[in-house]
Amino acid sequence: MTKFSDTAPILVTCPRDMPEYLQAELTALGFARTIPLDAGVEVHGSLDDCMRLNLWVRTGHRVLFELKRFRAFDADELYCEVKRIPWEEYIPGDGYFRVDASVRDTTVNDARFAGLRVKDAVADRFTELTGARPDSGPDTGGVCLFLHWRENRATLYLDTTGEPLPRRGYRKRPHKAPMQETLAAACILAANWPERARQGGHFIAPMCGSGTLPIEAALMAMNGAPGLLRDDFAFMRVIGFDPEAWDGLLGRAEDAEVPEIKGRIIATDHDPEAIAAARDNARLAGVGDFIEFQVCDFTETEVPEGPGVVMLNPEYGIRLGEIESLKAVYKGIGDFFKQRCGGKTGFIFTGNMDLAKCVGLRTRRRRVFWNAKIECRLLEYELYAGTKKGGDPR
Repeated sequence: MTKFSDTAPILVTCPRDMPEYLQAELTALGFARTIPLDAGVEVHGSLDDCMRLNLWVRTGHRVLFELKRFRAFDADELYCEVKRIPWEEYIPGDGYFRVDASVRDTTVNDARFAGLRVKDAVADRFTELTGARPDSGPDTGGVCLFLHWRENRATLYLDTTGEPLPRRGYRKRPHKAPMQETLAAACILAANWPERARQGGHFIAPMCGSGTLPIEAALMAMNGAPGLLRDDFAFMRVIGFDPEAWDGLLGRAEDAEVPEIKGRIIATDHDPEAIAAARDNARLAGVGDFIEFQVCDFTETEVPEGPGVVMLNPEYGIRLGEIESLKAVYKGIGDFFKQRCGGKTGFIFTGNMDLAKCVGLRTRRRRVFWNAKIECRLLEYELYAGTKKGGDPR
């Protein structure tokens, strides 16, 4: 039977340009040695650690527990190496499993074919041992495997997550062009919001859409584990999973929540349907009592006295809206920052730097993020209470 205490490398995947935020999360979770990669961070731990990571990680997508690294020059060698793994220790004989694969620069150009060879190897091992085999297919409702194959180097993982971590479970009403939860969390961490929240700062989210930014900010402020919002992970189907150990993790996470936060979280949008969706999503996320929602133009958003973060995610003319009409919107954001947000730190997330120039303020810092295939920037503005000479963001 699989021992959840056995240790191996663990790869937590994330979008490119996010590993530094994921690495900071993993360090805070107590992993002393973290190795940042192009699209993830590697640590060393057990399947018990994988459970904790799935519960707490905000900026990662999948938690992959390494089973075997090996050389494979072709599909036949891949099959032989995979077949040697004692799958009967991981997958119930009457269970179900899924295989995903990522291949590049190999003798196999089709990831689906590579995944099929892995399935064949697993099934054939069971058939030879027991005369029967577990079912397999595309669903994530069983044990999930992931093959990473580059040139002749292959690594096979247990995908302990299943449905990706950004699917927290609260966004039942996504409205239009929503920001992915992982991306929102990374932007909020880049704004140093958790520390600002502990100090009583405010989080203001004009143009909130379906509410992803304020919801993720509220979860951080209350120290809410994002995995508490889900009731299913792939590790639950691995042989040796202990439901009582998982319940203990859930109980400790619930005990760690802060019952009230010091500052205010304010979310506005001019679209009543967006605010209705955001309210519902916040309620499902368990943070409805922490967020103040209002239907209004962003320029009319209440900005309370004291330090805090003002973060906007305006349209940027690639998926929604027209460039010319958006120029006035970006200029209006600059005016809103200057006239209403003195003493705060402003942030604009955009994929259009030409439109960003219309803000008319000099950026303090710019961070690169990718929204799907669109290269974007999180622009930071120090908004002084007095007057400060500015210029175009460069």
